[in-house]
Amino acid sequence: MSDLFQTVLLAVDSAVRLSVPLLFACLAGLYSERSGVVDIGLEGKMLIGAFAAGAAAAMVPNPWIGLLAAILASVLFALIHGYASITQRGNQIVSGVAINVLASGLTAILGNAWFNQGGRTPQLPPGARFNEITLPFAEAARSVPVIGTFYAEVVSGHSVLVYAALAMVPLTWFLLHRTRWGLRLRAVGENPAAVDTAGLSVTRLRYSAVIMAGILCGFGGAYLAIAQSAGFVTDMTAGKGFIALAALIFAKWRPFPALGACFLFGLLDAVALRIQGVSLPGIGQVPVQAIQALPYLLTVILLAGFIGKATPPRAVGVPYVKDRS
Repeated sequence: MSDLFQTVLLAVDSAVRLSVPLLFACLAGLYSERSGVVDIGLEGKMLIGAFAAGAAAAMVPNPWIGLLAAILASVLFALIHGYASITQRGNQIVSGVAINVLASGLTAILGNAWFNQGGRTPQLPPGARFNEITLPFAEAARSVPVIGTFYAEVVSGHSVLVYAALAMVPLTWFLLHRTRWGLRLRAVGENPAAVDTAGLSVTRLRYSAVIMAGILCGFGGAYLAIAQSAGFVTDMTAGKGFIALAALIFAKWRPFPALGACFLFGLLDAVALRIQGVSLPGIGQVPVQAIQALPYLLTVILLAGFIGKATPPRAVGVPYVKDRS
């Protein structure tokens, strides 16, 4: 196997791992915004989920307990956002920003108070994390050129949350396009008045979407803290919720393009990590800060130059007021 092929495999494998939290958050935003609720708070919900997962797994060394804690914490924050945006008809963007600020401050304060490690949780043992899974025949297939190596190096060897994220893409498509709930959810994001006239509860449908977004953000936070890493670190989401929003717009609010967009941004991040410290011809060694900013810069370039016209759901961001006349 050539060095170039091995490098490509490693980059793709890294891109898959880095794209998983983006994919969870992107699908979370997809449900929320398809129902008409803007979700700037993806970052905060993932962050509180990551903290809850790391803290719970540190106290009870079981990754499933950590995942459950992440989902509960994220759904709680999602309900706060839902109450402000849906019940109280507040500004959805302001509510989302408040969720992000609250999560950032709360995780730092609680982390320092509970564990006294500067906001971190203790290093988790292997039994408290979601570890890599070797798929059937992976070792046997390793000797097969190209396809077998790809299966062994890229497809196999991930945690269960990686496969859960990939499975959520077709499941999301099915729920939104092949179920009555999905049809109603998409309708309430386009014309809530028509849904209300049909005798359906706009509030209930939007809350169901917001709760689904909370569940998926919990999965994304748990992946960061107890699968990709071995514990929680202060502000470990590092803007991934905002990149997920960019991926959602890039994918035009569709699940399968969302998978491609998240993988693309994950690949940009993986490439940035690989060229860190490398001397480029005529330039020399690129500063670390420039490499770290590369994925965000390319995100802006892609959104500005390659997305084309992206039309969001017509009622997104607009609180629904029932016509009493």
